[in-house]
Amino acid sequence: MTRTSRTWRRVLSLRWRVAIAFGLGSLLVAGMFALATWNLARGYMLDQRLQSATQQAEVNVRLVDETLRTGATGLDELLTGLTTGPNSTIILLRQSGQLTSGRPVDLGQLPAAFVNTAREGVAVRQRVRVSDYPVLAVGLPVAGAGGTYIELFPLIELDRTFRFLSSLLAGGTFASGVLGGALGLWASRRALRPLRALTDAASRVAAGDLTARLPEQADADLAPLARTFNDTTAALEHRVQRDARFAGDVSHELRSPLTTMTSAAEVLARRRADLPERARQALDLLILEVHRFRSVVIDLLEITRADQQGDDEAWEILDLAGLVANVAAFQERAVPPVEAPSEPALVQVDRRRMDRVVGNLLDNAERYGGGVVRVGVQVDGGRVRLEVDDAGPGVPEHLREQIFERFTRGERAGQRGADTGSGLGLAIVAEHVRRLGGRVWVSDRPGGGARFVVELPMAPS
Repeated sequence: MTRTSRTWRRVLSLRWRVAIAFGLGSLLVAGMFALATWNLARGYMLDQRLQSATQQAEVNVRLVDETLRTGATGLDELLTGLTTGPNSTIILLRQSGQLTSGRPVDLGQLPAAFVNTAREGVAVRQRVRVSDYPVLAVGLPVAGAGGTYIELFPLIELDRTFRFLSSLLAGGTFASGVLGGALGLWASRRALRPLRALTDAASRVAAGDLTARLPEQADADLAPLARTFNDTTAALEHRVQRDARFAGDVSHELRSPLTTMTSAAEVLARRRADLPERARQALDLLILEVHRFRSVVIDLLEITRADQQGDDEAWEILDLAGLVANVAAFQERAVPPVEAPSEPALVQVDRRRMDRVVGNLLDNAERYGGGVVRVGVQVDGGRVRLEVDDAGPGVPEHLREQIFERFTRGERAGQRGADTGSGLGLAIVAEHVRRLGGRVWVSDRPGGGARFVVELPMAPS
């Protein structure tokens, strides 16, 4: 496959390639029929005109020959009567001179080879143009008088017929190509309809809607595809639900021992001064791991709830700027004032999910980005944006999608400590934002650092 064909395959969709193929095929077939029709019709009409003109010229030359042999008067009147119209011409060449009847034509306008052949006594005929109009020139010898008879039959009507026929065939060929293209577009659209349904269903699955299914197909070729896709998505949905139930069950089962461990660690922490040095170091490590364990369990419970779709009835229309300001007020560290637009930035969201999104973004900036330097809310057309800027080193290009995956901690993977987190915070953000019908991404902040952006559809005011 050449580079040009690969380029065209990328530029043109399959539907348009099929339509173009149909159009070119129709154009080719119609063009071949049009060409055959043109050649047959043109040849037939031209042959008929040549035969009739030759027969008429032979009759005329016998009359002229009879008049010349008998020596009858009125040759000029005879030639005038033999002309068939205002555009026809008769030229009689004799040793005594030249007689012309009908439309005046200079003998020099005719091809020299034609005139010389006719003067040699050979019957000849030829299509020529005289004074910018087509004629059929017929040259015959006048046997009795030793002269040459030349008659010019106009082909204007035949030429008009040819032009009309050629225009009709060309227009029909073009119309056939257009009709073939339209038929190919219609046929490809119908043929690709199951593929569009498959694409839509696959897109829904990719977006997280595991309930997407293809309708049952009556076509024997499409039924196995629909059945296989539905079985695959059903198995995937079952597995995801099973994993979610497992994570939820594990998290719930860990809550009781976690509560006991946390209480025991707090009791030991209150008696820390009574413990020897090595015991205090062990206690500090224990308290650190217990708190980290508690954070992981809480995040697991949250992401398990995020996988469920039973709280859509809790959605309400809120001013995003006010919601962000309320969440920022309860942060442990001071957060810069929210840059809000003059008009309300209304969004229709689940308040619990949105509170967690804002809180996780602010916590991520404090934990990994050196602190929050700016929080802004903007209205852009029908979308509302939340931007959280930090003072950190930024996020490398190759990690900008990976950090929104579960248990991903970027360049701190493998490290342990009080500020390393569980790797679920941004995954919870991504899941909640997706459930709210928006999207989230990270980019570079002007001047350095990272900018996390959440974009949500604007609610009607």
